[in-house]
Amino acid sequence: MRSEQEDILNKIVSAAKKEQPDAIVIAGDIYDKSVPSAEAVTLFDRFLTALCEITPQIPLLLIAGNHDSAERLDYASGILQKNLVYISGMPPRTEEEYLKKVTLRDAYGAVNFYLMPFIKPFYVRGLWKEEDALSYAEAVRRVLAREKINDKERNVLVSHQFYVAGADKPKTSESEIAVAGGIDEVDVSVLAPFDYVALGHIHRPQKIGKEQFRYCGTPLKYSVSEEKQKKSITCVELGEKGTEPVITEIPLKPLREVRTLRGTLEELLEQAEKSSRDDFVSITLTDDIEPYHSKERLEEVYSHILEIRVDNERTRRILAEDTGELEQKEPFFVFAQFFEEMQGRSMTDAENRMMEEIFAEAAEGEAKG
Repeated sequence: MRSEQEDILNKIVSAAKKEQPDAIVIAGDIYDKSVPSAEAVTLFDRFLTALCEITPQIPLLLIAGNHDSAERLDYASGILQKNLVYISGMPPRTEEEYLKKVTLRDAYGAVNFYLMPFIKPFYVRGLWKEEDALSYAEAVRRVLAREKINDKERNVLVSHQFYVAGADKPKTSESEIAVAGGIDEVDVSVLAPFDYVALGHIHRPQKIGKEQFRYCGTPLKYSVSEEKQKKSITCVELGEKGTEPVITEIPLKPLREVRTLRGTLEELLEQAEKSSRDDFVSITLTDDIEPYHSKERLEEVYSHILEIRVDNERTRRILAEDTGELEQKEPFFVFAQFFEEMQGRSMTDAENRMMEEIFAEAAEGEAKG
């Protein structure tokens, strides 16, 4: 998705030039793996450079997510800070360390940004002398409790965790991995001291608990389950202390949409529109008799096919069958059943004799071999 990533990052840069925000926040998962490709690093480097070249210069605040390598992301952070790029890769690990705090000012006074990268309990065990194991929730609570937060000023937290509001959980997508037992869940009650919390980690843009606790979501759709999601940049305007933030969304239009298509092969070929033939498509074929070379024929029309599924009477019957131990059947019987399902009729006597001879020759060859 190199071209799609480059396109959407260029659109974010254009939006930043137009809006001229006081700060740009990226709440983690800069990359999708701890050792990103050289191509991904180069692309992100160009993105940061383009943002830094906007005049007047806009402070950039970044944290590491669970997919990032905290140590790699922290590289050269001291030099970058001199250019108003503030990066926090690792949470505090010793009693002398605290969250990175960046203070900006506007007409209403100070705004304190606390940068809290993704926390696993063992990352921060060194902050306390006792050896008891910590939960995710307790680890985050304790890290925040160490900070001397001035409740007379406006405070913003940038965080990358799985937050819940009591029994309410954020809506997730297929491409996100749930942790067994919900052990990574952190209740939003720990966020009470903050006037706004910029959250990463969840692909769907949404609030959790309060309007000012928000997941911005991903700038692109990374699974078919995200087809209906509206991707955007979250734009937040903070007034004076004690007033509700004004939250708007700047829509992001991707280079290619994600779509699901369903129908017979001929229907899908006929309904293909030139304007959407290059979209990412998930296709479900409903032909009762599976057509010949369907994949090849679809690829002539749709350039970015994600998957092709079949949903007809035969596949539904197979799914409904008992999933117990498979019954061993004679090869001839299996072929005869397959022939009938594909052709909609039984073999003729002549076809039966021909196939019996072929299977007999095959069995004889196996015995000799």
